[in-house]
Amino acid sequence: MASLCIDISRFNDIIIVMNPILIFKALANETRLNILDWLKEPEKHFPTQEGGESKKIGVCVSHIQEKAGLSQSTVSQYLLLLQRAGLLQANRYGQWTYYKRNEEAIQELAVYMKNGL
Repeated sequence: MASLCIDISRFNDIIIVMNPILIFKALANETRLNILDWLKEPEKHFPTQEGGESKKIGVCVSHIQEKAGLSQSTVSQYLLLLQRAGLLQANRYGQWTYYKRNEEAIQELAVYMKNGL
């Protein structure tokens, strides 16, 4: 069985760039945590989109807003906070913005939490 080797020094640099305070503030809200959870498996939580596979391109803000049951402005603020923390990536297609998880950053955060704190 192959083991996963990870260079911890690289994660310390990324966590510094990502700003741990911003990350933990972004995670300190149930709806924002739900959004990250929903985006882990978007095909289970959101309707099929015209633009393509939601895991690849992300999920349209309007779908996230509908699922969260909050105003568009509140959801947009939440998504922006998660993006600034480095946990989400935004892709713009025409007038629509699609969000997906930044899996590399989330993995790096998990390693930091396990080994760095």
